[in-house]
Parts: sequence; structure tokens; C-alpha cells
Amino acid sequence: MSIEDKIKDQIKENKILIYMKGSPYEPKCGFSAKTVQALIDCGAEFSYVDILENQDIRKTLPSISDWPTFPQVFVSNELIGGCDIITEMHEAGELQTIIKEATS
Repeated sequence: MSIEDKIKDQIKENKILIYMKGSPYEPKCGFSAKTVQALIDCGAEFSYVDILENQDIRKTLPSISDWPTFPQVFVSNELIGGCDIITEMHEAGELQTIIKEATS
């Protein structure tokens, strides 16, 4: 399986997925920590991929998602955005709506 296929499968198999630096329990950057906290605040059950442990994914994902930075949050197979967008959506109450729709 190619790395592109692996990434596409991960996105398809997880309703909410974050590609981040570190883990939700031990984020390795402030942007990842802030994004994870927004997801937790919304009560989201989510999966994650640590891009520091998966260099092939780290190199390949930006060309698939057309998004250059990390973290990257996918909900229902769609890129929602990175830290700034997730934070803005959380503050506006939009993130919880999207999460609720994806998990119901």
C-alpha cells in the first residue's frame, strides 16, 4: 500500500482525525495542544496520527490535503483546517455543531 493510500484510508476510516505533533496526552507543539483542547472541549472522540513518528505521512499529507502546516483536522473525510480555523470555529460554536453532525 502506498503512503497516499494509507493516508486516504486513515481519513476515511476515522470520523474525526487529527494529524498532529505528538499525542493528545503529550502534544509536542502549542498549536497541536490548542487544537486538541478545542476538540476535547467539544466532547469529540477522535483519532490521531503523530506526524513526528510518521515522517512519510508528514511529508506526503500536505500534497494530499493541499494544506502546508500541522495540525490538520479532518471531520467526515473533509479537511476542516488547522489550529487557527479550529480555534475560531470553537469560539463561534461551529466546531461542536460539525462534530455532533459527524458523530450522530
